[in-house]
Amino acid sequence: MSTQTETRAETQTETIILHSVNSPIDRPPSNASQDQPIKWLYPKIISAGVSFFVAGVNDGSLGSLIPYIIRDYNVSTNMVSIVYGTTFAGWLIAALSNSSMCQRLDLGLILCIGAVLQIIAHVLRAWLPPFPLYAVTFFLTSLGQAYNDTHANTFVSALRGTAHRWLGFIHAMYMAGCLVGPFVATGVASANAESKWNLFYIFPLGLGVVNLAFIGLSFHDSVKLLPRRDSGSSDQSQDHASTRKTALGEIKATLATPGVWLLSLFFFFFLGATITAGGWMVEYLVNVRNGDVKNMGYVPAGFFGGAFLGRLILAEPTHRLGERRMIFIYAVLCVGLQLVFWLVPNIITEAVAVSLLGFFSGPFFATGISVGSKIFVPEIRSSAIAFVFVLGQIGGSVFPAITGIMAAQVGVKVLQPMLVGLLSAAGISWLILPKNAEVHRD
Repeated sequence: MSTQTETRAETQTETIILHSVNSPIDRPPSNASQDQPIKWLYPKIISAGVSFFVAGVNDGSLGSLIPYIIRDYNVSTNMVSIVYGTTFAGWLIAALSNSSMCQRLDLGLILCIGAVLQIIAHVLRAWLPPFPLYAVTFFLTSLGQAYNDTHANTFVSALRGTAHRWLGFIHAMYMAGCLVGPFVATGVASANAESKWNLFYIFPLGLGVVNLAFIGLSFHDSVKLLPRRDSGSSDQSQDHASTRKTALGEIKATLATPGVWLLSLFFFFFLGATITAGGWMVEYLVNVRNGDVKNMGYVPAGFFGGAFLGRLILAEPTHRLGERRMIFIYAVLCVGLQLVFWLVPNIITEAVAVSLLGFFSGPFFATGISVGSKIFVPEIRSSAIAFVFVLGQIGGSVFPAITGIMAAQVGVKVLQPMLVGLLSAAGISWLILPKNAEVHRD
């Protein structure tokens, strides 16, 4: 079902869990349409990359700011977990509301709404609101990222023949944002004797405006409302009912496909591990290893920098040498490096181990999406990939929250066994994916 036409590729992005009943994805493309190029293809890919970069700056900076949040708001790690709870709520609401939006809004307009929600969140954060409102801003950012990044991700995954390379690019852009975020956040937070860490959010605010401008320019042909059907026409009503029945059938087929749940499980554990590590690493180094908070804030940059290089350098070798084999090898290496981080009480050694951990985990996300596009039959591919993406992001919200709650009881040292368990679970869940040779070869 992947094609080179703009209409076809864009309608495949218009789902998170529930598929739009107006989408033409249920109709097979004609051979002629497959040869037509997508209009504004490269600006759209660049726009997708910018969206992921903005998300990376937001996600990558939190770990460096948590020590300041705890001390400035005078809250415990248990309370900080509320931030991850509101993040989970944002992804959940997006999953429930996306079907209705896709029936009324075209792709470009949905992407714009996602960008605007993130801008609003950063405006509120820069003001240093009370902690409850600060926590609510994470609901806004996750809701915005769900509309923005999920649709951009599925658009790129639908590009025929080159999807794995462009997926590597946009997810490398996410890690580039995660790399830049800790540097800027730590620099701003430690610039004065009395930290003004909230001013850091002026930076992602500016990036958010640029993101919105890129979307408006590159997806200008789809920044519009979709036409409503005339409910007074019996023929159109019957067509609408038939289309809805087909869409519901696709949803049932998606949820009944074992590969969807197995790949979702991989992303659930993998994103749980990476976001938990990025969020709690600095607090662990400060409290357990007695590091200086002004310097430890840069350590996550090593993790995200390694992941950035891994997504760029390892994408092609992983694709050519066998995705199933290589991702499992990377998972084993990641577990070993995590054990070094846990058991060797030396901050320099830990920083190196964390960077290598990021490098070898780098290809996980883009490869998972690429494999998913091969595992799923064309009739459910769009909805299945979107479902996998959202469930993975939910894992990235749940496990950092659980870590914070447990840290309030037994200390932040709980981070290490949590990460070992999550990385091991990710490797095992990858190994039990379907073994069809067509899926894991060039």
